[in-house]
Amino acid sequence: MILLLLALVAVVMAVLLGRRSTYPRCPAPEAGAPGVPAPRRPGAPFRVVAAVAGGAAALLYAWGLVCVGFAVMEAEDGGTGSSPMRPCRTGVSPELSGRVIDYSVSYLPLRFSCETVDGEAYDSADIPGYVNPGVAVLALTAVASAVGAGYATELRARAAARNGGR
Repeated sequence: MILLLLALVAVVMAVLLGRRSTYPRCPAPEAGAPGVPAPRRPGAPFRVVAAVAGGAAALLYAWGLVCVGFAVMEAEDGGTGSSPMRPCRTGVSPELSGRVIDYSVSYLPLRFSCETVDGEAYDSADIPGYVNPGVAVLALTAVASAVGAGYATELRARAAARNGGR
């Protein structure tokens, strides 16, 4: 699932960054002429990648928060079938889930841990395993792209200063 999402993001980025004009170049019109697009800023592709990766990281983190919230709601729900806690039953043996006495929640990284009577803990399967690595990769991609955009802008500014502001 996460690989499909990453592949989709990569294809969209390749299309956005790879768009080139197939028309022959003509002399540049006056700067203030109507209908003339503004020149592309240096580092613009990096800014696009940073924005998309940052947004995707935020969405994936929000999805993880929803999963943690539902796990907490299920754990706090009393009544028939509430012992052992429902989030602590998935993916483990009944013997292990029968020894659960409490739970703990972590928001960075996103985690719902079930604590047993002997002091050990295990993570619930209610939070998908791809959430934390996906958020980390997307956030690092956003930061690296933002740094790359700043570097490209700085290189262009230094080159312009060297050439007398052209």
